[in-house]
Amino acid sequence: YKQILMLSGFDRYFQIARCYRDEDLRADRQPEFTQLDIEMSFMDQDDILTLMEEMIKELFKKSIGADVPTPFERMEWDTAMDKYGSDKPERRFGMKLTDVSSIFENSGFKVFASAVSNGGVVKAINAKGFGSASVGQIDALTKTAVEAGAKGLAYIKVREEDWRSPISKFLSDEEKQKLTEALDIETGDLVLFAAGPWEPSCDILGRVRLQCAEFMELLKDNKERDFLWVIEFPLLGWDEEEQRWAAIHHPFTRPVKEDEEKLLKGELSADLRAQAYDVVLNGTELGGGSIRIHERDL
Repeated sequence: YKQILMLSGFDRYFQIARCYRDEDLRADRQPEFTQLDIEMSFMDQDDILTLMEEMIKELFKKSIGADVPTPFERMEWDTAMDKYGSDKPERRFGMKLTDVSSIFENSGFKVFASAVSNGGVVKAINAKGFGSASVGQIDALTKTAVEAGAKGLAYIKVREEDWRSPISKFLSDEEKQKLTEALDIETGDLVLFAAGPWEPSCDILGRVRLQCAEFMELLKDNKERDFLWVIEFPLLGWDEEEQRWAAIHHPFTRPVKEDEEKLLKGELSADLRAQAYDVVLNGTELGGGSIRIHERDL
Protein backbone atom coordinates (compact mmCIF):
# COMPACT_ATOMS: atom_id res chain seq x y z
CA TYR A 1 0.00 0.00 0.00
CA LYS A 2 2.79 2.43 0.91
CA GLN A 3 4.73 1.73 -2.29
CA ILE A 4 1.58 2.23 -4.41
CA LEU A 5 1.16 5.66 -2.85
CA MET A 6 4.74 6.58 -3.63
CA LEU A 7 4.53 5.33 -7.23
CA SER A 8 1.29 7.20 -7.84
CA GLY A 9 2.92 10.55 -7.17
CA PHE A 10 2.73 11.09 -3.41
CA ASP A 11 6.38 11.87 -2.66
CA ARG A 12 5.73 12.01 1.09
CA TYR A 13 3.04 11.07 3.55
CA PHE A 14 2.54 9.99 7.13
CA GLN A 15 0.13 7.75 8.97
CA ILE A 16 -0.60 7.14 12.64
CA ALA A 17 -0.68 3.37 12.78
CA ARG A 18 -1.65 0.90 15.50
CA CYS A 19 0.99 -1.84 15.45
CA TYR A 20 1.17 -5.33 16.93
CA ARG A 21 4.53 -7.00 17.49
CA ASP A 22 5.17 -10.28 15.69
CA GLU A 23 8.11 -11.15 17.93
CA ASP A 24 9.00 -12.33 21.41
CA LEU A 25 8.07 -9.83 24.10
CA ARG A 26 10.60 -8.24 26.46
CA ALA A 27 10.21 -6.42 29.75
CA ASP A 28 10.67 -3.08 27.95
CA ARG A 29 8.61 -3.92 24.87
CA GLN A 30 4.82 -3.97 24.96
CA PRO A 31 2.78 -6.20 22.60
CA GLU A 32 1.21 -3.25 20.79
CA PHE A 33 2.02 0.40 20.24
CA THR A 34 1.06 3.45 18.20
CA GLN A 35 3.57 4.54 15.59
CA LEU A 36 4.00 7.68 13.53
CA ASP A 37 5.05 6.22 10.18
CA ILE A 38 6.64 8.61 7.68
CA GLU A 39 7.69 7.93 4.07
CA MET A 40 9.55 10.58 2.05
CA SER A 41 11.13 10.56 -1.40
CA PHE A 42 13.81 12.83 -2.87
CA MET A 43 15.35 13.72 0.51
CA ASP A 44 18.47 12.95 2.49
CA GLN A 45 19.25 12.07 6.10
CA ASP A 46 19.64 15.69 7.20
CA ASP A 47 16.13 16.44 5.89
CA ILE A 48 14.45 13.70 7.90
CA LEU A 49 16.42 14.31 11.11
CA THR A 50 15.65 18.04 11.00
CA LEU A 51 11.97 17.36 10.34
CA MET A 52 11.72 14.94 13.28
CA GLU A 53 13.55 17.30 15.63
CA GLU A 54 11.07 20.06 14.88
CA MET A 55 8.15 17.67 15.35
CA ILE A 56 9.50 16.49 18.74
CA LYS A 57 10.10 20.10 19.77
CA GLU A 58 6.50 21.02 18.89
CA LEU A 59 5.01 17.97 20.63
CA PHE A 60 6.85 18.61 23.88
CA LYS A 61 5.89 22.28 23.82
CA LYS A 62 2.20 21.65 23.18
CA SER A 63 1.81 18.63 25.44
CA ILE A 64 3.76 19.58 28.57
CA GLY A 65 4.99 23.12 27.88
CA ALA A 66 8.63 22.05 27.73
CA ASP A 67 11.19 23.76 25.54
CA VAL A 68 13.38 21.26 23.68
CA PRO A 69 16.57 22.78 22.21
CA THR A 70 17.46 21.79 18.66
CA PRO A 71 19.40 20.57 16.77
CA PHE A 72 20.09 17.35 18.68
CA GLU A 73 23.64 16.08 18.97
CA ARG A 74 24.55 13.25 16.58
CA MET A 75 26.74 10.33 17.59
CA GLU A 76 27.98 7.45 15.45
CA TRP A 77 26.93 3.97 16.55
CA ASP A 78 30.49 2.76 17.13
CA THR A 79 31.21 5.79 19.37
CA ALA A 80 28.05 5.13 21.39
CA MET A 81 29.01 1.50 21.88
CA ASP A 82 32.65 2.29 22.67
CA LYS A 83 31.90 4.97 25.28
CA TYR A 84 28.58 3.83 26.75
CA GLY A 85 28.20 0.17 25.77
CA SER A 86 24.79 0.80 24.21
CA ASP A 87 23.23 1.98 20.94
CA LYS A 88 20.82 4.03 23.09
CA PRO A 89 23.30 5.64 25.48
CA GLU A 90 22.30 7.09 28.82
CA ARG A 91 24.55 10.15 29.11
CA ARG A 92 23.18 11.87 32.21
CA PHE A 93 26.01 10.43 34.29
CA GLY A 94 29.66 9.68 33.53
CA MET A 95 31.27 6.28 34.13
CA LYS A 96 32.30 5.94 30.49
CA LEU A 97 33.90 2.76 29.19
CA THR A 98 37.68 2.96 28.84
CA ASP A 99 39.82 0.74 26.65
CA VAL A 100 42.70 -0.56 28.78
CA SER A 101 43.82 -3.28 26.35
CA SER A 102 47.34 -1.89 25.95
CA ILE A 103 47.98 -2.33 29.68
CA PHE A 104 47.40 -6.09 29.46
CA GLU A 105 49.12 -7.03 26.21
CA ASN A 106 51.85 -8.93 28.09
CA SER A 107 50.05 -9.38 31.38
CA GLY A 108 50.48 -12.28 33.74
CA PHE A 109 46.70 -12.34 34.00
CA LYS A 110 46.07 -14.72 31.11
CA VAL A 111 42.34 -14.01 30.78
CA PHE A 112 43.03 -10.40 29.80
CA ALA A 113 46.24 -11.12 27.89
CA SER A 114 44.62 -13.81 25.73
CA ALA A 115 41.65 -11.54 24.96
CA VAL A 116 44.03 -8.93 23.56
CA SER A 117 46.25 -11.41 21.70
CA ASN A 118 43.14 -12.87 20.00
CA GLY A 119 42.17 -9.47 18.62
CA GLY A 120 39.76 -8.52 21.39
CA VAL A 121 39.78 -5.79 24.00
CA VAL A 122 39.80 -5.21 27.73
CA LYS A 123 37.28 -2.52 28.70
CA ALA A 124 36.81 -1.02 32.16
CA ILE A 125 34.60 1.40 34.06
CA ASN A 126 35.29 3.18 37.33
CA ALA A 127 32.21 3.45 39.55
CA LYS A 128 33.53 6.36 41.60
CA GLY A 129 32.86 5.96 45.30
CA PHE A 130 31.08 2.61 44.94
CA GLY A 131 33.84 0.54 46.54
CA SER A 132 31.40 -0.07 49.39
CA ALA A 133 29.23 -2.26 47.13
CA SER A 134 27.78 -5.18 49.09
CA VAL A 135 28.33 -8.84 48.29
CA GLY A 136 24.74 -8.97 47.07
CA GLN A 137 25.29 -6.02 44.72
CA ILE A 138 28.48 -7.56 43.30
CA ASP A 139 26.57 -10.83 42.80
CA ALA A 140 23.79 -8.92 41.00
CA LEU A 141 26.32 -7.17 38.74
CA THR A 142 27.96 -10.50 37.99
CA LYS A 143 24.59 -12.03 37.13
CA THR A 144 23.90 -9.16 34.72
CA ALA A 145 27.27 -9.69 33.03
CA VAL A 146 26.75 -13.45 32.72
CA GLU A 147 23.24 -13.02 31.30
CA ALA A 148 24.78 -10.71 28.68
CA GLY A 149 27.26 -13.42 27.67
CA ALA A 150 30.23 -13.01 30.02
CA LYS A 151 31.83 -15.95 31.84
CA GLY A 152 32.10 -13.82 34.97
CA LEU A 153 32.82 -10.29 36.14
CA ALA A 154 36.30 -9.15 37.15
CA TYR A 155 36.26 -6.30 39.67
CA ILE A 156 38.48 -4.38 42.05
CA LYS A 157 37.37 -2.71 45.28
CA VAL A 158 39.93 0.00 45.96
CA ARG A 159 40.68 0.32 49.66
CA GLU A 160 43.23 2.54 51.36
CA GLU A 161 45.42 -0.41 52.33
CA ASP A 162 45.00 -2.61 49.24
CA TRP A 163 42.96 -3.59 46.19
CA ARG A 164 40.43 -6.23 47.20
CA SER A 165 39.83 -8.37 44.14
CA PRO A 166 39.95 -11.96 42.91
CA ILE A 167 42.31 -10.78 40.14
CA SER A 168 44.55 -8.43 42.17
CA LYS A 169 47.24 -11.09 42.79
CA PHE A 170 47.70 -11.48 39.02
CA LEU A 171 48.37 -7.78 38.40
CA SER A 172 51.84 -6.28 38.55
CA ASP A 173 52.59 -3.00 40.31
CA GLU A 174 53.16 -1.42 36.89
CA GLU A 175 49.75 -2.56 35.64
CA LYS A 176 48.09 -1.21 38.79
CA GLN A 177 49.81 2.14 38.31
CA LYS A 178 48.75 2.36 34.65
CA LEU A 179 45.16 1.43 35.58
CA THR A 180 45.18 4.12 38.27
CA GLU A 181 46.22 6.73 35.71
CA ALA A 182 43.88 5.56 32.93
CA LEU A 183 40.79 5.34 35.15
CA ASP A 184 41.56 8.05 37.74
CA ILE A 185 41.32 5.41 40.48
CA GLU A 186 41.03 6.61 44.07
CA THR A 187 40.34 4.99 47.42
CA GLY A 188 36.68 3.97 47.63
CA ASP A 189 36.21 3.28 43.91
CA LEU A 190 34.90 0.11 42.27
CA VAL A 191 36.52 -0.87 38.98
CA LEU A 192 34.79 -3.40 36.71
CA PHE A 193 36.07 -5.14 33.58
CA ALA A 194 34.94 -6.98 30.47
CA ALA A 195 37.30 -8.77 28.08
CA GLY A 196 36.85 -10.43 24.70
CA PRO A 197 35.59 -9.35 21.25
CA TRP A 198 34.91 -5.62 21.10
CA GLU A 199 31.13 -5.47 20.60
CA PRO A 200 30.12 -8.12 23.20
CA SER A 201 32.55 -6.61 25.73
CA CYS A 202 31.06 -3.15 25.23
CA ASP A 203 27.53 -4.53 25.58
CA ILE A 204 28.34 -6.46 28.76
CA LEU A 205 30.00 -3.52 30.45
CA GLY A 206 27.29 -1.14 29.25
CA ARG A 207 24.66 -3.19 31.07
CA VAL A 208 26.81 -3.38 34.19
CA ARG A 209 27.27 0.41 33.99
CA LEU A 210 23.52 1.02 34.02
CA GLN A 211 23.01 -1.29 36.99
CA CYS A 212 25.80 0.46 38.91
CA ALA A 213 24.06 3.79 38.27
CA GLU A 214 20.82 2.29 39.61
CA PHE A 215 22.51 1.01 42.77
CA MET A 216 24.25 4.37 43.25
CA GLU A 217 21.04 6.33 42.53
CA LEU A 218 22.90 8.55 40.08
CA LEU A 219 19.71 9.54 38.27
CA LYS A 220 17.50 10.03 41.30
CA ASP A 221 15.40 13.19 40.84
CA ASN A 222 17.25 14.01 37.60
CA LYS A 223 14.87 16.01 35.38
CA GLU A 224 17.29 16.60 32.50
CA ARG A 225 16.13 15.72 28.96
CA ASP A 226 19.02 14.46 26.87
CA PHE A 227 18.04 14.03 23.20
CA LEU A 228 20.49 12.37 20.86
CA TRP A 229 20.63 10.96 17.35
CA VAL A 230 22.57 7.72 17.02
CA ILE A 231 23.60 7.38 13.37
CA GLU A 232 25.63 5.13 11.06
CA PHE A 233 24.54 1.79 12.44
CA PRO A 234 26.29 -1.28 10.97
CA LEU A 235 24.95 -2.25 7.56
CA LEU A 236 25.77 -5.97 7.78
CA GLY A 237 26.24 -8.65 10.42
CA TRP A 238 27.63 -12.15 10.12
CA ASP A 239 24.92 -14.83 10.29
CA GLU A 240 26.54 -17.83 12.02
CA GLU A 241 23.68 -20.17 11.18
CA GLU A 242 23.68 -19.40 7.44
CA GLN A 243 27.40 -18.56 7.26
CA ARG A 244 26.90 -15.37 5.30
CA TRP A 245 26.66 -11.60 5.68
CA ALA A 246 23.09 -10.42 6.25
CA ALA A 247 21.43 -7.01 6.45
CA ILE A 248 21.01 -5.85 10.05
CA HIS A 249 18.18 -3.42 9.33
CA HIS A 250 16.64 -4.41 5.99
CA PRO A 251 18.30 -5.43 2.70
CA PHE A 252 17.55 -2.16 0.92
CA THR A 253 19.10 0.17 3.49
CA ARG A 254 21.45 2.62 1.79
CA PRO A 255 25.09 2.54 2.93
CA VAL A 256 26.82 5.80 3.81
CA LYS A 257 28.29 7.33 0.68
CA GLU A 258 31.91 6.61 1.63
CA ASP A 259 31.14 2.87 1.87
CA GLU A 260 29.15 2.46 -1.36
CA GLU A 261 32.17 1.48 -3.45
CA LYS A 262 33.18 -1.26 -1.00
CA LEU A 263 29.68 -2.73 -1.18
CA LEU A 264 29.60 -2.61 -4.98
CA LYS A 265 32.98 -4.38 -5.12
CA GLY A 266 31.71 -7.11 -2.82
CA GLU A 267 34.01 -6.10 0.03
CA LEU A 268 31.61 -7.15 2.78
CA SER A 269 32.49 -6.61 6.44
CA ALA A 270 31.09 -5.41 9.75
CA ASP A 271 32.75 -2.03 9.10
CA LEU A 272 30.21 -1.06 6.42
CA ARG A 273 27.93 1.66 7.76
CA ALA A 274 24.23 2.23 7.05
CA GLN A 275 22.24 5.41 6.70
CA ALA A 276 20.13 4.22 9.63
CA TYR A 277 19.34 6.30 12.70
CA ASP A 278 17.56 6.28 16.06
CA VAL A 279 16.48 9.18 18.22
CA VAL A 280 17.21 8.56 21.91
CA LEU A 281 15.92 10.31 25.02
CA ASN A 282 17.64 9.55 28.34
CA GLY A 283 18.75 6.11 27.24
CA THR A 284 15.41 5.14 25.67
CA GLU A 285 14.84 4.81 21.93
CA LEU A 286 11.93 6.98 20.76
CA GLY A 287 12.01 5.83 17.17
CA GLY A 288 14.19 5.44 14.14
CA GLY A 289 14.41 4.67 10.46
CA SER A 290 16.69 4.53 7.46
CA ILE A 291 17.36 5.93 4.02
CA ARG A 292 16.45 3.31 1.43
CA ILE A 293 17.81 2.35 -1.95
CA HIS A 294 15.13 2.61 -4.63
CA GLU A 295 14.99 1.29 -8.17
CA ARG A 296 15.90 4.74 -9.52
CA ASP A 297 19.26 4.47 -7.72
CA LEU A 298 20.25 1.21 -9.43
